[in-house]
Amino acid sequence: MTLNGKTAIITGSNSGIGLGIAWELARAGADVVLNSFSDTPEDHALAAEISQATGTTARYIQADMSNAEACRALIGKAGRCDILVNNAGIQHVAPIDSFPTEKWDAIIAINLTSAFHTTAAALPKMRAAGWGRVVNIASAHGLTASPYKSAYIAAKHGIVGLSKTTALETAEEPITCNAICPGYVLTPLVEAQIPDTMEKYGMGREEVIKKVMLDRQPSKAFATVGQLGGTTVFLCSDAAAQITGTTISVDGGWTAL
Repeated sequence: MTLNGKTAIITGSNSGIGLGIAWELARAGADVVLNSFSDTPEDHALAAEISQATGTTARYIQADMSNAEACRALIGKAGRCDILVNNAGIQHVAPIDSFPTEKWDAIIAINLTSAFHTTAAALPKMRAAGWGRVVNIASAHGLTASPYKSAYIAAKHGIVGLSKTTALETAEEPITCNAICPGYVLTPLVEAQIPDTMEKYGMGREEVIKKVMLDRQPSKAFATVGQLGGTTVFLCSDAAAQITGTTISVDGGWTAL
């Protein structure tokens, strides 16, 4: 399919899942807007690389997703928003009774509240254009839970609920909203954790991946950022025009357990 003429904004997209999604949307023909809280030459170089490789227009716009006004301003600065991918997120692990309040507030703000603000700003643009796609990156933890991740799990469950509400409010319009729920994804951040995990457990690479890191992922294989990008492109296609208000799990069978 082609997304020529469409503009996609992907929050939290200067690395990992967000960057992978940006690449796949650009390969499908969409102009893309990358985003993160930093504003470095390397950030802008990523956009230039995508543009040169795909022939699309790619830009980088800095915005702090913990700030409501910055979230909405990002959509305004982009000028157009046919596709919105809410991907920005952070994590902190601790028991509930010792979970730092500032970490809770930051995770809820960046992982959940930012998506409310960007969606609220993007929907009028989509309605004016007569077409729109909102894709929220949730998690297997948006459908299930693990201990010590209370803020992250609360936020990801909230993203699933926000996706359903957005879908219902746009159900009679050519706009859809869905949530993708990844399991463990092989990102640069995860790749960097593998050597330390190998040392901690005294295991080889493949053993530590299958027995420790992917303990809850039945496929015993990481999802890739390209697969998540491909799923996003599909949700933006005409074939997915009647898929709205649901979740698509890319988790190697995790939530089938």
